[in-house]
Amino acid sequence: MGISLKPARLRRYRDIAGLILKYGGDDAVRRAGLEDALDSDVATSDARSAMGESLADDLERLGPTFVKLGQVLSTRQDLLPREYTDALARLQDKVAPYPFELVEQTIRDDLGVRVSKIFAEFDPTPIASASLGQVHRAVMHDGRVVAVKVQRPGIRRRIDEDLDALEDIAEFLDGHTDTGRAYSFTGMLDEFRKSLYRELDYRREADNLMTVRANLAEFERIVVPEPVNDLVSGRVLTMEFIRGRKITKLSPLTRPELDGRELADQLFKAYLKQILVDGFFHADPHPGNVFLTDDKRLALLDLGMTASLTPGMQEDLLRLVLAIAEGRAEDAIAVMVKIGEKLPGYDERKLSTAVADLVAEYRRQTLEQVQVGRRIMEVGRISADAGFRLPSDLTLLGRALINLDQVGRILDPTFDPNEAVRANAADILERRLVKSTTPGSMFANVLEARDFAVKVPGQVNRILEKLATNQVEVQVRAFDEDRLMSGIHKVANRITVGLVLSALIVGAALLMRVQTPFQILGYPGIAMIFFTLAAIGGFALVVAIVRDR
Repeated sequence: MGISLKPARLRRYRDIAGLILKYGGDDAVRRAGLEDALDSDVATSDARSAMGESLADDLERLGPTFVKLGQVLSTRQDLLPREYTDALARLQDKVAPYPFELVEQTIRDDLGVRVSKIFAEFDPTPIASASLGQVHRAVMHDGRVVAVKVQRPGIRRRIDEDLDALEDIAEFLDGHTDTGRAYSFTGMLDEFRKSLYRELDYRREADNLMTVRANLAEFERIVVPEPVNDLVSGRVLTMEFIRGRKITKLSPLTRPELDGRELADQLFKAYLKQILVDGFFHADPHPGNVFLTDDKRLALLDLGMTASLTPGMQEDLLRLVLAIAEGRAEDAIAVMVKIGEKLPGYDERKLSTAVADLVAEYRRQTLEQVQVGRRIMEVGRISADAGFRLPSDLTLLGRALINLDQVGRILDPTFDPNEAVRANAADILERRLVKSTTPGSMFANVLEARDFAVKVPGQVNRILEKLATNQVEVQVRAFDEDRLMSGIHKVANRITVGLVLSALIVGAALLMRVQTPFQILGYPGIAMIFFTLAAIGGFALVVAIVRDR
């Protein structure tokens, strides 16, 4: 896809270029390789807070796609100054609502009945308004209190247009800049597109609620709302109403009343189970999606953004997280090389040095500075700088852990995510072993063992036949000729000795049937001498083999 000349698309290009010019800064432009194409002003440190608020306003003005982009950037403290991420955080909590008449129309179109027929009460004022939809409190005719999430009208078409414009720019950056080739903006945008489209399907979110609710049933302090399946469509989601408040609204006076450490530890453990045992996890647990219920539990809301991991990727990510958390740079690099992709210009020394420096810096940080998720994101950044690309699963994991770090510190300022990872690692490994030991896996292992038992004798026979007919070939890539010839002589000498000993044994066995006057212990003497020589020679051969091993 090339650059489009349609007026609507050109206006979008102008909007995106305006954001780059206004907020990118000289350093960002230089890293992208666009210093010859763009001329930008760098905001001073004193004005960053104001610039961050201005960026949030501009993203909200540009529409839902850019609001979602701002939500993603609000957790990327490895890419943006804290003043920017703090300002963008408000996009997680509050976006201007749309008229109630449109809400009624969407419900009527999707569910086929009027609001009054379904609900005894329906509050026209939304209790939450996000970039893709808004949530209203309602009461069903049977008395159940529910939350009704309704999608913004016409949002799919608007998102398609925005993503097409972003795709054109991403392709240009990938083809003309070093940063684009290293980070693959088209790949990142593709993941962003898939994530947005999944969020737009509320039936999928209802399934996510049921899955995560079942997976976390063992955690008494974690709550996931239950959907009302009869009142779910592509644009309408009805679910259990959770009474409580966002943890971002907690005052310092209420924190001492909470068991913040227990809540933070259980939340972190629940996410480790989702990521490393279930292989299906809520990928957007930002503080705006976590509620403190009236009975002092944590409720996870807005499960439109989820991710799945294969068993192999789960194990690799567990090794990588543990290596980073425990400061083992060499192990972290080994896992990265296994799961990543080498790009043109890959610099192994630069990658190793950067990861080692990162881990060393991590060890020196104070408790308040420790952020596992941020370190994982930084690993992705330094990998790209060294010409190495890590899988997108790592970015999703890093983002989820960054959000968990933030939530954990709100609940308990002394919460140590590193300690949480180390403390739960043994339990996670045990759960993975139990999960892998299923009747199906055991049956598969039995079949593999049977195949091994059936096939090995035939393979051994074929090898022996090739040995007997002198059809075995040895390929040597590199060798020391003198050493090789010496080894061949040893092998030949031992084979010769073995043949002589075999001949002595066979000859002795034949002579045992020939009665002679000369006997030893009542047996033919010559045969006994041959047997003795064979035994001595065999013992000497065994000693020589063991000594030279």
